[in-house]
Amino acid sequence: MSIIYNQPLAEHGITASAGTVGDSYDNALAENVNGSYKNELIHTRRWADVVEVEIATFEWVNWWNESRLHQGLNYRTPVEAEEEFWRQHPTQEIMKIKAHA
Repeated sequence: MSIIYNQPLAEHGITASAGTVGDSYDNALAENVNGSYKNELIHTRRWADVVEVEIATFEWVNWWNESRLHQGLNYRTPVEAEEEFWRQHPTQEIMKIKAHA
């Protein structure tokens, strides 16, 4: 894992959960999201071609990141929860990750 990724986690007492490079399956959150994606989108119909899957995937990811109501966020969207966080923590600095460390 990259130092850029692990150092901020360690500073906050968080242990990274990742397997081999590019392997998200060691991460419980990624497994949960992948399962939701397959159950809610992929396995619900037959697909005409790969392009159709790609377009539907883009739309699903956009919904997941922007519009879905999340029980753990008191049935608010992730965007609403983030906006509230920054209203409550206006002086906190946003972590900037440098492309070339």
